[in-house]
Order: sequence, then C-alpha cells, then structure tokens
Amino acid sequence: MCGIVGLFLKKDDLRPRLGDLLTDMLITMTDRGPDSAGIAIYGDAADGLKMTIQSATPDEHFDGLEETLTALLRAPVRMRVIDTHAVLTLPEGSEAEVRAFMAEKGIRVMGVGDSMEIFKEVGLPKDVAARFGIRQMAGSHGIGHTRMATESAVTTLGAHPFSTDENQCLVHNGSLSNHNRMRRELARKGFAPQTENDTEVAACYISSRLAEGANLGEALDGTLQDLDGFFTFVVGTKNGFGVVRDPIACKPAVMAETEDYVAFGSEYRAFAGLPGIETARVWEPEPATVYFWER
Repeated sequence: MCGIVGLFLKKDDLRPRLGDLLTDMLITMTDRGPDSAGIAIYGDAADGLKMTIQSATPDEHFDGLEETLTALLRAPVRMRVIDTHAVLTLPEGSEAEVRAFMAEKGIRVMGVGDSMEIFKEVGLPKDVAARFGIRQMAGSHGIGHTRMATESAVTTLGAHPFSTDENQCLVHNGSLSNHNRMRRELARKGFAPQTENDTEVAACYISSRLAEGANLGEALDGTLQDLDGFFTFVVGTKNGFGVVRDPIACKPAVMAETEDYVAFGSEYRAFAGLPGIETARVWEPEPATVYFWER
C-alpha cells in the first residue's frame, strides 16, 4: 500500500503555490506509506541541464563540488544545496561525463532535465517536505509518493519518484509480476534499471517507448499490454501529466479537474485543501484507460 498524488496546473496563477499544495496532498497520504517519500517539481526551464544529486554525506561530497565540476567541464557550473540533495546546473552535453564523475565519487543521481527537480528520502512526508523546503517551490506540475515497502528495502534509492530519462519520472502503487523479464528486455534497449525496485522497471519502460517516438499517452497505453501485475502509474514529463491503472484496478485512485488544474490522489481526502475542489469534476479513473494532459 502506497500513496500517490499529482497536480497539473492549466493556468499560471497557481504556480507559486504548487509546492505548498502538493505538500498538503502528500501529507494526507502518510498512513498509506510511512517508510519514505518523494516529490518531483517541474519549474521554470534552466539555461542548461539541471541534475539533482543526493549524498548520505553531503558535507563531504558537496564541499568544493561546484568548483571541481567547473574545472572538469571547463564551463561554469552552479550548485544549490538543499539538505542531502543538490541541484546542479550544467552545460548542455555534459551529462555523461558528470554521471561518470558522480558514480566514481559515490554520489547518487536522482534525475536530470532542464525543468525537473526530484527530492526523496526515507521518512514521513511532512519531514521529507520540510527538509527540502517543498512548500516554497513553484512550478507548473508535480507528482509525489509516500511508500510502504513491499518489493525492496527501505532506502533513498528505493523511494519514488523514479526518473530514467530527461524531465521524465514515475510513481507507482502496486506490484509488477514480470519485472525480471522486462529488466532484460529494457537493458537490451539501453534502458537498464539501476535498482531492485520494480517501479524503476516501469519508469524505464516509459522512457524506452518515448525514445521510440511514442507520445505520453501511447507509452502509458503500452503498459497495459507489456507489464503484468497490479499497478496505478502517475507519470510526469516536461510538458505532460498522465495516469493509467491496470485492467483489474484494485489499487485506489481518484481524479479531480477544474478550469485551473487536474489532480490525482490515491484517496479523495488528498484534495481537501485544493482551491475550488467543491465545484470540481471528480471521478474514479477507469481500469485499462489512459488519461493524459500535455501543454
């Protein structure tokens, strides 16, 4: 049992409140998963590539990192440290070199993209959100997850969201039964999962389909044919937000839509603090049906 939330803003008026609204939504889902929590925020595009990194020893790893990377890349690098995470702004084309550097130093890469930032840690949603100042973050859309571990250990890397391509991430409630076979198939396509978590397999699957030219809706539709098990997926991309449930749809899900936003929650109570929720169209997403919105 896990809790999922998502919020996709149709208009710019609510952008300054995105982090605040998502935080309240996620906190209401605490009893669905107290092990770990995470949120992906899609904000203004950076001039370059943003990379969110994480370290269990940030004082050691982040000290002087900005200067070291600037010298390594022979180009300016900016770094914003937030607790155990840091958001780097890198020159275009430097991702592979920086990833190799991070792997050598034992620093984890949470995600990359010019607009996406991911923050996740072990702990309760209220504590994780407070550590990273999520309430103060603005943006166009975001997704969040609070986890009750069933398939792998309670670790930072096992927390959601999982990001396996630029500006793309996924959260999941459920369990995949064919994830081992899919790992092998995805690895052959160049999208090898890095953790034991079955959710990362789903994220890699979406990435592989997008790389093949599918749009978000088509990629989500493919999960219904290729992934076995019980699942509700919520996916974010730079310009999109999508939802799909497996054909049995045993995992709870509810959606709400107004002229200002589209919201997803594992339970209706996640919407209690959203503006205008009393006049929203509220429905349960149908089994084996894809819902997606793009700008």
